[in-house]
Amino acid sequence: MQTRHTNQGFNFDKYPTFEKDIDPKQRAWIEVKGKAIETNVRNLRAKLSKNCQFMAVVKADGYGHDAKVVSDYAIKGGASQLGVATLKEGIKLRSSGVKEPILVLGNLYTKRDLIISFKNDLMPTISSIRECLICNNIGKHYGLKFSLHLKVDTGMSRLGFESDKFVQQFKKIKSFENISIKGIYSHLSSADEDNSLAPQSSTQSQRLKFQELLKQINVDRNHNIKIHLANSAGMLLHKDFHFHMVRVGLSMYGYSPLAKMDKNLSLEPALFLKVKVAFIRTIDQGVRVSYGGKFVSSRKTKLAVLSIGYADGVPRNLSGKINVIHDNKFYSQVGSITMDQMMVDITGSNEIKVGSTMLLLGSEGDKTISPTDWAYQSNTIPWEILCSFKNRLPRVQID
Repeated sequence: MQTRHTNQGFNFDKYPTFEKDIDPKQRAWIEVKGKAIETNVRNLRAKLSKNCQFMAVVKADGYGHDAKVVSDYAIKGGASQLGVATLKEGIKLRSSGVKEPILVLGNLYTKRDLIISFKNDLMPTISSIRECLICNNIGKHYGLKFSLHLKVDTGMSRLGFESDKFVQQFKKIKSFENISIKGIYSHLSSADEDNSLAPQSSTQSQRLKFQELLKQINVDRNHNIKIHLANSAGMLLHKDFHFHMVRVGLSMYGYSPLAKMDKNLSLEPALFLKVKVAFIRTIDQGVRVSYGGKFVSSRKTKLAVLSIGYADGVPRNLSGKINVIHDNKFYSQVGSITMDQMMVDITGSNEIKVGSTMLLLGSEGDKTISPTDWAYQSNTIPWEILCSFKNRLPRVQID
């Protein structure tokens, strides 16, 4: 085939045309620092007793960080088990070569899904006798024991056996010959609240109820059953919540769920959200910017158009409330955040060009913007911010 050239000698044919050939940093992307995950897990693990295991919660694609990358580094840091929310998340990790025990924290209730879970060596969360029977029948069919965790509701009112019926139902479950109970757990509803350690708090009430149930079924006699209650907040509250295993999510990614964090606990954020400047324009005083025109320039203003918007997971209700960082300086976002772009006031900057990289979340020099900052500005929680980032933002490992 004849090579095509322009009059300037530009070779069109040397440029790729496939999706896989697009630079992941062409537009907007998330950088993931795996070593930060490893270090965070190691530091958190050091707060546990030697016999208390660490489950790394990697659901929602590792809180937006890439579940496989997070899993690998969490295991290096001392995690011995993984937690996912869905069957598909568990299968994806298995197919990528992860061998560690994986608990599906969501509810699997059909025979088909439970068979798929069994065949992929995933442990389902079981909240009723009905699912126990299905698992027992599956195990019996294959001549094996079906490994699973039982969940009991102690105050979340979500998944789990009803606490006042659990002791009686557990006696029946013990008679099932083809299931293997690998864990019994519950979930704290308010461990991140300031008064969680108060004697009359709902968090303490849940712990005491859970302990009483365990005492009634004599579970301590079976050391193969892992007892777990604590999420990140519960783990950081007190060792009374640790039992045989803790389930850690947010803290592993570098953020504390508690307003008052242990000063001796060093957590390093592992996520950096970056975007390229796609266009620069200058507008006069009194010009409306973006949808609705709620922002009106008060002076001659230089704007940078960034290639990221709410379709990528940046909440639209952050419009006009956040900053971005470039060269260790803050710049204000102005106007409504749109589906694919946002505008930033870069008046006075001569360094920012088309193609320059701006930092939306992360640290640069002595400047930091955290998902916790965004959560405060948008009246939500950092978990939601992290889990909102869409797949069209490539994840780039920077270790």
